[in-house]
Amino acid sequence: MMMKMIEKQKQRNQVKSKFYYIFWGTATFAVVAGQIYVGTGYRLMSGAMHRIFDAIDIEVNRGYNRDRFY
Repeated sequence: MMMKMIEKQKQRNQVKSKFYYIFWGTATFAVVAGQIYVGTGYRLMSGAMHRIFDAIDIEVNRGYNRDRFY
């Protein structure tokens, strides 16, 4: 009788443990994937902003500074 109770308790803990690791593994993967997605989007946005600012800088330097300072 006692042996069956211990065996049943061990089996229940193993199922719980399996669910625990599946849950936290999935949660960890979701967080890491989200961070990579946001980081990639931020990097692309940053590159686009740099291209815009470089284009503005070239246009400003081409017309305004040449006539005024040279």
